Amino acid sequence: MNVFEERNLVFEKSCAVGQRLNSPEPILRMQHISKAFPGSKALDSVSLELYEGEVLALLGENGAGKSTLVKILYGAYQRDEGSVVLGGQEVVFHNPHDALQAGVAMIPQEINLAPHLSATQNIFLGEEVKAKMPGMLDWKAMRVKTKALLAGIGMAGLDVDIPINRMSTAYQQMVAIAKALYVSARIIIMDEPTSSLTDSEIARLFEVILTLKEQGVSIIYISHRLHEIPKICDRVTVLKDGRLVGSLPISQCDEDQIVLMMVGRPLDAKFPPVKVEKGPEALRIDNFSDREGRFKHVSYSVHQGEIVGIFGLVGAGRTEVARAIFALDAKVSGRVFLQGAEHTINRPIDAINASIGFVTEDRKKGLLLKLSVLNNIIIAALPRLSKRQVIDRSNAWRIGADYCKRLRIKTPSLNQLVGNLSGGNQQKIALAKWLCTDCKVIIFDEPTRGIDVQAKIEVYEQMKYFVENGGAAILISSELPEILGMSHRVLVMHEGTLMGELSRSEATEDKIMQLASGRPQ
Repeated sequence: MNVFEERNLVFEKSCAVGQRLNSPEPILRMQHISKAFPGSKALDSVSLELYEGEVLALLGENGAGKSTLVKILYGAYQRDEGSVVLGGQEVVFHNPHDALQAGVAMIPQEINLAPHLSATQNIFLGEEVKAKMPGMLDWKAMRVKTKALLAGIGMAGLDVDIPINRMSTAYQQMVAIAKALYVSARIIIMDEPTSSLTDSEIARLFEVILTLKEQGVSIIYISHRLHEIPKICDRVTVLKDGRLVGSLPISQCDEDQIVLMMVGRPLDAKFPPVKVEKGPEALRIDNFSDREGRFKHVSYSVHQGEIVGIFGLVGAGRTEVARAIFALDAKVSGRVFLQGAEHTINRPIDAINASIGFVTEDRKKGLLLKLSVLNNIIIAALPRLSKRQVIDRSNAWRIGADYCKRLRIKTPSLNQLVGNLSGGNQQKIALAKWLCTDCKVIIFDEPTRGIDVQAKIEVYEQMKYFVENGGAAILISSELPEILGMSHRVLVMHEGTLMGELSRSEATEDKIMQLASGRPQ
């Protein structure tokens, strides 16, 4: 029996068990799990159950302990207390390889495939099939199996030989799922799987998840997009501050109930009204184009006291224009005006000196994860906090503490490494970094991606505070409710071209999507 037959036999047995059982006995029990890190207790006696063929939503605010819990299940962390029972037997996973061998796979938010290898090479990495000839690998057999795995989740047409870095995020996720199926995963953990996907790609992923359910695979689904949960999940488990709040069938809870469990109180209006008169023009870009044709002849402006929303589908060029404004990418042509005067911005330091800030869509690229919370907050404001190249530490500490309080950043200390904090708290630090510089214009690129509902509201409150105190904000977002709820004007892009502008009173989802699809009004 070859390796393919062995894995297929295991997988078929797993599916048969799932179809046969359909009983109250869970496939997984995590009982009274506790975990502490220096300065904080991440989990306090948390229990979780998962059943065959079930999609379980694991929800909670950033810092609630979700990631820590699934990393313990996946063997990336070791628990301090508690037990993990898989298929009726207690298990201890010392590393992710142990978890994979037992049928537990994880697809993280930042997909960890080898970018320069193909789908086939990634799926078989470390477990390549040997050919009959000594020292050779059977690539033909591996390609055939890769195609079969992808066909099983509806991706029969995917080229299995092109490098992963040439695939969209959605296709990369499908390869990661196929890799999990190759190792006969009975449980797949999906962490924020839709955060970087378009609506059509999300629909495709949901179809794949339903297919996996039918095959008896169980899924732990972590997401901050609460509207997705009823569409795909069977049950909800909520954590708060490292403790279990409770579990409910999806039929017994709506979005308001989930928010109440997560936050501990009902939330007021999600989008705070911004009440300030529009002031003078703060920033104007004129005739922006780049040499690769990703955007062409783009012109727009933003005024003091204004939030301008920019929407577009994948490939629209929204982020590319923003990066060009901040001089992260070179532009072929175009002019920048600040307070009516033309400025030359060739480097990011030129943008910073011109009082422009940029909260990037990938927070990990906008932060120094191995530096402290304090150093990340003040790093862009060092000239203002230094005298004769010596930092005023007491003033810096006061400012850092003030922003932690203002943005409700959960950290045991300003000396804590940013890489040890949750994604939501990292996002708040990325925002604090630019607020600290007294910027006049801030570009917010997907500022709420991957953060919980309470953290989103806190980001919106800071955007409101910024513009009500004379700032000008550009909001780039893939979430239409966010664009409609926060913007005074909405600009819509399609394939690198600015298709149109809508006032707050004119903007609707239908009108925005019409422009985003390349159809002028």
